[in-house]
Amino acid sequence: MKYIVKILQGALIGLGAVLPGISGGVLCVVFGIYKTIMEFLADPFRKFKTHVPKLIPIGIGGVIGFIGVAKLLEILLDRYPAPSVCLFIGLITGMLPSLFREAGEQGRNKNSYISMVIAMIVVFALLISLQLFSVQITPNFLWYVFCGCCLALSIIAPGMSFSTLLMPLGLYEPFVAGIGNLDFSILIPGGIGGLATVILFAKAVDTLFDKHYSVAFHAIIGIVIAATVMIIPFSSFTASVGSCIVNIICLVVGIVAALLLDRFNQKYAVD
Repeated sequence: MKYIVKILQGALIGLGAVLPGISGGVLCVVFGIYKTIMEFLADPFRKFKTHVPKLIPIGIGGVIGFIGVAKLLEILLDRYPAPSVCLFIGLITGMLPSLFREAGEQGRNKNSYISMVIAMIVVFALLISLQLFSVQITPNFLWYVFCGCCLALSIIAPGMSFSTLLMPLGLYEPFVAGIGNLDFSILIPGGIGGLATVILFAKAVDTLFDKHYSVAFHAIIGIVIAATVMIIPFSSFTASVGSCIVNIICLVVGIVAALLLDRFNQKYAVD
């Protein structure tokens, strides 16, 4: 039964890794396996025998959840872009209390809030600059490598949802479509970026969170808030009364779903 629970947890982590607003890393923390994963990634050769058996059911579930939801997201974003984005914004909003709770697990201080504000300002400045200067990003091999890097960061950095960075850049939809269609021209560079990120940054991120947990986690919350505000489809709210109502319903559904998922995580988290 414990093995089955771990597969289900892995499926939720895989879903969280690709679903906008949900962080696979946060779910790893909530399920009590984040430390095990980071210990393995930071030193895979020494930890192989002791950690891999624990992570196998998590990995099986992760693949199921990750690939299973990607195709559905592609369809939703293609047919219902504004309502889908509003649903995702609701999911992000509903996860913020959980993120804030996780960020304060080891206490908060002035530096925690400073890091959050600085991270928020930096991301706002970057994304607004891209809009003002009409920077058009054309997805290619290197950009998909970048997508893979962001995806890996969403696992090794709790609270960092890769969608919050990719959606404002217009990279989320083609990347998810590539995953859902098993397009190797996207999967290969994404895999390269993810693997390189794990090799280069897993140990550094583990050390950062170990020594400066609150400051690092609050900075991630700042990134999430800024990136989320930038994807709000304001024009669709004013297009018609009907579209406004649909968007609001999707926002509410997303918030409620995220809050229920948080309650489930807390109730069924196991070592």
